[in-house]
Amino acid sequence: MTDPYASAITFSFGDSPEMADELLALVIAGTKTATCGALRDFPEDSPARPVVGRRDVVLDGQGRRAAVIETVEVTLRRFDEVDESFAFDEGEGFRTLTDWRAGHQRFFERNGGFAPGMELVCERFRLVEVLPREEEATS
Repeated sequence: MTDPYASAITFSFGDSPEMADELLALVIAGTKTATCGALRDFPEDSPARPVVGRRDVVLDGQGRRAAVIETVEVTLRRFDEVDESFAFDEGEGFRTLTDWRAGHQRFFERNGGFAPGMELVCERFRLVEVLPREEEATS
């Protein structure tokens, strides 16, 4: 049987195994339908930069393939231009823009630096498929 996602881009959300698992659970639950990252982490020629219509494989905190998402929108905007709707769609408990900004400022400070005018790659996506984890697939 051919793996339809053998050549897919793979990534995990967040900056720790625990965060990867927490955010993955929100994606699978349908709560998280958006994400963002610092533009500096996505050079224009980077294969990791989101592309509308592409399907990527999300890894869990142990690095196992766990879900497939399809990018439905990509926009570039400054941190201080992110709106309440996008913050809500990120689904990370930041149900207000104030909470989203505080949480994401801490995240960016841990991961390369923060500035209110920093450019972000903002992505909306849909869940395509939940994949069996390697342990589950062999049992």
